[in-house]
Amino acid sequence: MTTVTFADLGVAEPICRALAEQNYVNPTPIQAQSIPALLEGRDLLGLAQTGTGKTAAFALPILQKLTADRSRPGPKEARAVILAPTRELAMQISKSFESYGKGARLRQTVVFGGVNQFRQVRAMSGGVDILVATPGRLLDLMNQKHVNLGRTSILVLDEADRMLDMGFVRDVRKIIAAMPKQRHSLLFSATMPKSIAHLADEILNDPVRVEVTPEVVTVDRIDQRVMHVDGKRKRELLGKLLDDSDLSRVIVFTRTKHCANRVSEQLEKSGVPSEAIHGNKSQGARQRALDNFRNGKARILVATDIAARGIDVTGITHVINYELPNEPESYVHRIGRTARAGKSGIALSFCDSSERAHLRSIERLTKRPLTPVDTTEWLGEQVVVPAGEPIAPKRGGRGGPNKNGGNRNQPGKQRRFGGKPGGGGQARGNGPRGDRKQGGGKPGGQKQSRRQSTSA
Repeated sequence: MTTVTFADLGVAEPICRALAEQNYVNPTPIQAQSIPALLEGRDLLGLAQTGTGKTAAFALPILQKLTADRSRPGPKEARAVILAPTRELAMQISKSFESYGKGARLRQTVVFGGVNQFRQVRAMSGGVDILVATPGRLLDLMNQKHVNLGRTSILVLDEADRMLDMGFVRDVRKIIAAMPKQRHSLLFSATMPKSIAHLADEILNDPVRVEVTPEVVTVDRIDQRVMHVDGKRKRELLGKLLDDSDLSRVIVFTRTKHCANRVSEQLEKSGVPSEAIHGNKSQGARQRALDNFRNGKARILVATDIAARGIDVTGITHVINYELPNEPESYVHRIGRTARAGKSGIALSFCDSSERAHLRSIERLTKRPLTPVDTTEWLGEQVVVPAGEPIAPKRGGRGGPNKNGGNRNQPGKQRRFGGKPGGGGQARGNGPRGDRKQGGGKPGGQKQSRRQSTSA
């Protein structure tokens, strides 16, 4: 069977060379299906989970088209606009364009809320080829006459479902209304609720539909488990789980900003290096938290759903749902932070009595039950689950204090969460998530204003 390369898809040689320098050779399924259609100028509706390589699926054709058309933008204009729900995702997309478009001599900038707009206004004053933006800040700049989209020819809505969940639908429609009706439009979403289907009908013209996964299916490589626990003992359970060094790079999800801060502070007090990231943090603080997590200074990142959109850190071994999301789709996005780039991962979900309805919703959506885990080993007890709900069986030698008098990770004793998922090899850098050469919405149950969402 012949392996498809980026060159086989029609990607130009300079871009292929830039990809080869990063050891990206073979496209992922969404890239293989999307790139040829986009190079032909077709509108596209892409359904794909995070971690599938969708950024490169639209970035490579856009770079190629803009490079081939040597027209230049006028003052305050943008030839291509990519909208993203959060500043982290916007920054990630911008870095991808820089990486893939090395040597293309295209001007680009990224605009988002939470920072002074002076540099963003200055960057737009002469016009850019590529503008990556969050909707709230972009609309603010448009209202101030700092951005003119009257000649924009390419529009991308990335993670459109989350954009609508965050209340950006009016902003998005106002931004689109300022663009020419004749344009090349792309919409990417992990899910396809009716609201996204309606938006796609409004902005896309006879689109190619690319669906890499069913409507919502969790990544098969992720080992998904649930731990029934009293809400007051969640913090204790988390601390004892983290005694296992195999949980080496972990994202802990909470529903609220207050809980994220509380959990992170408690971990720091107990000697576990951690950072918290959420919408109330300044851009500088959020970036420092991400940098510390990437470089290993922080072993744990505690995050809310909105802030986590766009986090692209390789080598995440475990995702822990400290609080279950009250929207089951958010569960899919959360656990997608592990098992990226072909690796496997583990997702642990804490579930107290008030969250069992959320658990049932998640299992209905994913069409698979989460494997229950007996908490006796860590807490000395197991929460009794009502009849009809799964209960973790006790395992031999796991029902109480260590009978051998040593710790539970002694040689010859299998670790409960042992083995770093995905096998050996070092954490890999960001890229289009194609195969490398061998060698190695309402977020979280609390309402936010549009202004708060803009800076999330």
